Amino acid sequence: MTEVDTGPWYRSLDRTRWRALIAANLGWLFDGFETYALILTAGVALSQLHPDGNPAFYIGLTIAVTLLGWGAGGIVGGIVADYLGRRRVLLLSITLYSVFTGLSAFAWDWESFLILRLLTGVTLGSEWGTGTSLVAEMWPPHARAKAAGLMQCGLGLGFFVASAAWHFIAPLGENSWRYMFLLGVLPAFFALWLRRGVPESDKWAKVASHRASLRERSSLTDEEREYTKFTLRQILADPALRRLTILGSIMSTVTTLAWWGISTWVPAYVGSIAAEDGHSPESYASTAGMIYNAGAIAGYVSLGFAADRFGRRGTVFTYFAASLIMTPVLFLWTSDLTLVLLLCAVNGFFTLGQYTWMPVWLPEFYPTHLRATGAAFVFNAARFIAFLGPLLAGTIIATLGGYGTAATVLGLIYVVGMLVVPFCPETRGRALPE
Repeated sequence: MTEVDTGPWYRSLDRTRWRALIAANLGWLFDGFETYALILTAGVALSQLHPDGNPAFYIGLTIAVTLLGWGAGGIVGGIVADYLGRRRVLLLSITLYSVFTGLSAFAWDWESFLILRLLTGVTLGSEWGTGTSLVAEMWPPHARAKAAGLMQCGLGLGFFVASAAWHFIAPLGENSWRYMFLLGVLPAFFALWLRRGVPESDKWAKVASHRASLRERSSLTDEEREYTKFTLRQILADPALRRLTILGSIMSTVTTLAWWGISTWVPAYVGSIAAEDGHSPESYASTAGMIYNAGAIAGYVSLGFAADRFGRRGTVFTYFAASLIMTPVLFLWTSDLTLVLLLCAVNGFFTLGQYTWMPVWLPEFYPTHLRATGAAFVFNAARFIAFLGPLLAGTIIATLGGYGTAATVLGLIYVVGMLVVPFCPETRGRALPE
């Protein structure tokens, strides 16, 4: 059933809902800062920790290991959030990744750096599914996609802040990368506010109570017994949920593989063009990162509003198609520095902005007692494939000596996303499944 609200979309929203959104947005902002700090500083860090290695390969390896940790931690975090609650797991995740990010600043060789990046990835991963479920369950149907877009833009804000911070920190010397990771400790202080100011989801509280009552009973129906089974088993055993999980996972892999395999190289690509023109590659790489992420922030929010206005299917299909087109336009068809910087914003709008489809659509695939598990599994399992993107791109770049070919080849993956979208259900304006 579709619920219709004819007034302003924000009219029925109270402070509790906004607090939940702010908490999820800030958690994702901190994740974004930490992630893009790695992208910006990996070259500098590894040139110091492993000066004799192939830079492109070891940068790709470091990002790949982070992604593997993120994928594993994200799946586990989503499962735990369905049993222990959205708020509690969100609090734990933010605290732990702040600790491991700070410890990354003290890496003494590339092996220790790699291990700390793996542990950071594990703790990073569990934040998204919990925040997404919390926001989806607390916001009404007519504004849920908008809230998802506003939440997801936290990642772009974090990327933007990291780019801005690196612009000032990079000139501070050979230990500048260490200072960037030390800044990652600050989110731990946010956890103190989260503990006091953000409530638990009422929807989750009800299903948690129901699950507990069923476990106390000696006799259950088949349906009730199914309800108490391990959450990951339920989403894979039920035919309807399994189909949605497969479709979502394919699209998630497209979005994640393409971004990590292509767009993470945007700063380095712009820096190489700047160097050829006699400019500072570090300065232009930082500028490109800020411009790219400014476009991404607009893309995040726009996808949420468009999904509420035009529907999920058409909006997501458009983002995939535009990303397919914009990838060779940016990396292959122009070398003018001014035009490249402009295209960075357009590319960011679609290639990174498309991530909003996940917090918009995935919570609408699963009932409340499986929501965090399902959304987190689809969002994070893709990383077990997507980690190959940086490795593959790094290998292509090292072999062929250029970014354009690698980006164009990997960008063809967007076609797969376009083919899958029509098979997903249109859920605009519908209440969440219970």
